[in-house]
Amino acid sequence: MNTAQSSQFTGSAWIKTLTEAGERISMDGRGRYLNNIFIERLRRSLKQEVIYLEEISNSFQARRVAKNWMAFYNTERPHSALDRRTPDDAYWEGLEEQKAA
Repeated sequence: MNTAQSSQFTGSAWIKTLTEAGERISMDGRGRYLNNIFIERLRRSLKQEVIYLEEISNSFQARRVAKNWMAFYNTERPHSALDRRTPDDAYWEGLEEQKAA
């Protein structure tokens, strides 16, 4: 579990819950923008490509729209950082390469 160093994530109840679940704990240093850069970019893409363009009237519709976009993002949308492959393609190719090695 990787968290920020906010008080809610350093409380003994939270630490105990993670420890009992067998989770390793990692906490970001203050001001470590690089730790969140990928999720922030994903969120920005979601907002620009779907949320701002849809007329969303309730939370059920918002969830459906986000879920559909995430499926598109992972299975159909090519990514320049992945040599124009989809995340799914890059993931499965990586597993095949590991098997072959």
